[in-house]
Amino acid sequence: MKASLLVLLYAGLLLFTPVARATDEGISVTATGTVRAMVDSAVFDVVVGVTDRDAAKAASKSAERVVLLQQALRASGIPPADAVTAGYSVSPEWVWDSGRNELRGYVARHVVRVTVRELRKAGAAIDAAVGSRAGDVGPVRFVASRYELLRRDALDLAVRNAKTDAGVMARAAGGRLGTLLELGTERAERPLDAAVLMKASPAAAGTEIAPGEQEIVVTVHSRWRFAQPSSR
Repeated sequence: MKASLLVLLYAGLLLFTPVARATDEGISVTATGTVRAMVDSAVFDVVVGVTDRDAAKAASKSAERVVLLQQALRASGIPPADAVTAGYSVSPEWVWDSGRNELRGYVARHVVRVTVRELRKAGAAIDAAVGSRAGDVGPVRFVASRYELLRRDALDLAVRNAKTDAGVMARAAGGRLGTLLELGTERAERPLDAAVLMKASPAAAGTEIAPGEQEIVVTVHSRWRFAQPSSR
């Protein structure tokens, strides 16, 4: 009877989420916790790329453009600590011609990552980067600065949900929830790139931003002991 009950319970649970199942080893439950918060900071990259037949000249020209970019960012209210190098390289550029590779020149590439901690300054910072003509301004990503605290809240909620669902399963199967046997989690979803994607509008019009909420989702996997009801 017990085996039949477990099979029927498992079949019924396939129709619902979170995923849960009762087995001889216990009750397994997968549950999620979701927390939403308004974003309060923005991040974007400026890619400064310069090509020249001479590697040193390419690097020098790239450095000059970065100086102009940094000056423009300072004027828009971005401090040096929030406009830092995220990548730098000088590499040869080859082209295929007449059946062989020929050296066209060298490409100096400098990536500056800009963090805007006051969203009201984000539009001005984007316009400053575009106006400096230093390089390409990448998509803007928005995030809540309290991400780690919010992730822990979502984790706490996920564990509570798992325990609640496991208890419901145990009681529905005619028993009760026993001790926790196993508990694990997956990496929280942090959709920075998916939150808001935008490109700078012409400087004359001024860039406007409309950030929304960031959703933080944590998934946990748990296994609980299935206890038989106490005999009277």
